[in-house]
Amino acid sequence: MAISMTRREAREQAFCLLFEQALGGEDMEEIILSAAQARDLVPNSFAESLAYGVEENQEKIDRVITENIQGWSLSRLSKVALTLLRLAIYEMLFDSSIPSSVSINEAVELGKTYGGEGDPSYINGVLGSVMKAHCPQEEKS
Repeated sequence: MAISMTRREAREQAFCLLFEQALGGEDMEEIILSAAQARDLVPNSFAESLAYGVEENQEKIDRVITENIQGWSLSRLSKVALTLLRLAIYEMLFDSSIPSSVSINEAVELGKTYGGEGDPSYINGVLGSVMKAHCPQEEKS
């Protein structure tokens, strides 16, 4: 039976799936199947589309992250921060139905829950730079 969940909850579910992938490296289908068996996960369709979307576009997303983390490398980022950046940048670049400001806010909020002390402000700064570079039309609104 499908459970109704908010977009925020679905985004959090997608974050958890992507975080698991960042730790273990399995493909998303394998992670979702394992999660369904181990913890009765029933992925929300929005969460699933985000998780698969990030996986399919990770190379481009990681390039965008690298361009916006001056002096840092992806390997220096916490797995939480990296996963949240990937998720938000996927939404910003590939899902025009979600305003970039919403994607940024959601990533910052998840960073407060799952990340370290400096993660929320770091995530906000990087995503602000990404928005300036890739979504300038949204900046004015």
